[in-house]
Amino acid sequence: MSRDPEQTLDEALSLGDEGRWPEMAELLETALRDDPDDEYFLAWLGVAHHELGNDGVAYEYFRRAWEQEPLDPNILAMCGSGLALFDDPDAEAALRAAVLTGPDVLAARLQYGSYLAREGLFEGALEQLNAARELDPDDPVVHAELGSAYALKGDAAQAASALERSLDLAPDDQWTRILLGLVYVETEQLESAAEELLRAAAEVTEDGEAQLLAALAAAAVGWEDAAQDALARADYLPEPIDAELLAEVTERVDEGEEASREFLRETFAPGVLHDRLIQPI
Repeated sequence: MSRDPEQTLDEALSLGDEGRWPEMAELLETALRDDPDDEYFLAWLGVAHHELGNDGVAYEYFRRAWEQEPLDPNILAMCGSGLALFDDPDAEAALRAAVLTGPDVLAARLQYGSYLAREGLFEGALEQLNAARELDPDDPVVHAELGSAYALKGDAAQAASALERSLDLAPDDQWTRILLGLVYVETEQLESAAEELLRAAAEVTEDGEAQLLAALAAAAVGWEDAAQDALARADYLPEPIDAELLAEVTERVDEGEEASREFLRETFAPGVLHDRLIQPI
């Protein structure tokens, strides 16, 4: 006897809320045998497998969900953002449809705006993200994505303001804190950059880039002990970082403030900022 689809979906979402992605995927895959074209099962299976790192499988589920021609703006937003992860050209159509069918749905505005920003279409991106902010002024992700859009556009001052607001709302979000630190480097607020990058690096000790950024920023403002602490963490990562990069950063830190500041501002920070900004939410 087949289970009630709505009850199954509720149970699956509860598992997802707890981070129990393997169990969520197993439950939905079992349910899909009775209804292989259920757009909700397909879309959420895409989410579950993406969280599990099964990107190829995730793409197939997002693709199948999109092919069911869904009308629910939340499912359209999920399909669009999922397809965007794999550079599928239908991503834009799905996200645009999400906004058209659900102009008051936060996920639709947020995902479409984020997509447009990463495509370099900043006028449309800011229109969507500002609409998302009006829907929920206290959503930290909205402010973080606004900050990312402004940073990609080259407006560092507006980017910093939006990222600061995001961290006011979600102070434990170290990814956003690193972005803010990097934007402070762009605006030559090096002491503020060092404070944010050191704070983030101390929390995300497995992030090698964060350790190197923190070391350079601290050295650039003369905080030698803090710089050496960050370098020490970089030396003992579970997955070693690039040996040449580590050696270069260590050399610049040892040379002092000017050398660290030059390498941070002109070489290392801009590339890291760009790479992190273009990663989808």
